[in-house]
Amino acid sequence: MIDGLRTFSLDSARTVEFEEAGLRYFVNAFWTAGQRRGHSIHEISYRACFKSQLPEFFIQRLTAPGDRVYDPFSGRGTTAVQAALMGRAPAANDVNPLSAMLSGPRFDPPAVEAVRDRLAAIDLSADGGDPADADLLAFYHPETLRQIEALRIALRPDDAVDSWIRMVALNRLTGHSPGFFSVYTMPPNQAVSARSQRRINQRRGQVPPVRDVRAIILKKTRALLADGMPPPHPPAALMTGPAERTPALADGSVDLIVTSPPFLDVVDYEGDNWLRCWFARIDPADVRIDKHRGIAEWEAFVRRGFAEFARVVRPGGFVAFEVGEVRGGKVRLEQHVAAAIEGLPFEVLGVMVNQQDFTKTANCWGVGNNSRGTNTNRIVMAVRR
Repeated sequence: MIDGLRTFSLDSARTVEFEEAGLRYFVNAFWTAGQRRGHSIHEISYRACFKSQLPEFFIQRLTAPGDRVYDPFSGRGTTAVQAALMGRAPAANDVNPLSAMLSGPRFDPPAVEAVRDRLAAIDLSADGGDPADADLLAFYHPETLRQIEALRIALRPDDAVDSWIRMVALNRLTGHSPGFFSVYTMPPNQAVSARSQRRINQRRGQVPPVRDVRAIILKKTRALLADGMPPPHPPAALMTGPAERTPALADGSVDLIVTSPPFLDVVDYEGDNWLRCWFARIDPADVRIDKHRGIAEWEAFVRRGFAEFARVVRPGGFVAFEVGEVRGGKVRLEQHVAAAIEGLPFEVLGVMVNQQDFTKTANCWGVGNNSRGTNTNRIVMAVRR
């Protein structure tokens, strides 16, 4: 792996290698900074997610078809879905039950025709309860909200087609184009508060328009499946709970972990997902997302995770632990990951830094490239002894 990083070249750029604070760094553009270069089925919006090229890079080099690839902080499921696309055995865990709802349906998607027929069978004009919630009406026209409520009530919990429709609907709740159920709001990887949305509406002089919920879901389904269905792959293992306790995974059963943990207190997962939790009937107060304001607390959290990784990863297995940049690059989380691993049966091989040319998410927030925001993927590479 290390020799491959040293000799890697993309567009004639060579890897820069150096040592700092006892860690080896390997810096290059290891994959393109262009958007939407992966399989179309990855195009599910979620805050703080990495590109599919990141897990693909490691899966391709470090595993064979049938090997178990695991993400203990799965988020939208990028690692597990990419593993399935490459014929590996996907495993995913997240403390937030939204994660399984977002990733599970994409391992074995239904046909577009099945989604179309099921949507046609749901009466979206039915009385969905009380559509007059003032907070929701900051985002939706009353008629659109009636459709959303009717859909929310009609979806069955254990039906494969309904699970797909739920997953798509969760990703069409808010956004900045007519392809979403809402009026113009912030980029679709989060939901602002109702109070903030009212301010956006006032500033832009906008009112929520009527949207065709059925048509939007069907259009997004076609887009997600534009590159075809995932190939045959071993069954997926989906878990919901803390990464430090995963009894569903057998000892030594994982060949590769590719993951990205919560970064200190820089992302408000509960606030970003309140609207999705409402649609999915999840009480955000019951979801204990880890938030760490101090480095020592975060290191302890990482160490607990790696202690469990030491149980589930086979000897010779690999961990790619992506920590990005936080606090303007002043805090080098990779150094704290190395400190957290000390004494556990892992060898830290170094830090792979994928230097990007631009950051789309940062640009959405008015953040200049390579000056503020996350501009690199910083990946601690460790092997199980």
